[in-house]
Amino acid sequence: MEEPVLSALRADFAIRAATPADVGELLRLIGALAEYEKLADMAVGTEAMLHAALFGARPSAEALVAERGARAVGFALYFTTFSTFLCKPGLYLEDLFVEPAHRGAGIGKALLAALAARAVERGCGRLEWRVLDWNEPSIRFYESLGASLLREWILVRMTHGQFAALAKGGPVSVSAEKGT
Repeated sequence: MEEPVLSALRADFAIRAATPADVGELLRLIGALAEYEKLADMAVGTEAMLHAALFGARPSAEALVAERGARAVGFALYFTTFSTFLCKPGLYLEDLFVEPAHRGAGIGKALLAALAARAVERGCGRLEWRVLDWNEPSIRFYESLGASLLREWILVRMTHGQFAALAKGGPVSVSAEKGT
């Protein structure tokens, strides 16, 4: 069974583990993140898909919700990874987002602190995430928290069409699909 619900109250906002009732608000915030990252056309997930990913029979991710005045204003979506060198699990932060009107209040830092606490509780060896190279405010924020930017690592990705072709043993087109 999952450890108790994370709960942190900071001044005028709270950080807590997402529940099934949060799926609609999480999807709304994901849409706002996609707009901010200029990737709105790629945000094609549905409430049913997100519910299955977070709370289905075989969850593949978890989320934290930041609330202000009983309204979701931010989230952190993450999942478990594994380091072969450390022989320990890790947490990978897929997305962190706080609505622009609520930035500067410590919500982003509180979300990361709550995620770091979860990594400590689980005995993780790493907490990792990516940031877009043009997102200077976020880069400065992460560095201010002591995070290291590993610029020597290159993201390698195959999207569904590419890995499906590879699985079938057929040719893989490098430009067949792009996506997040």
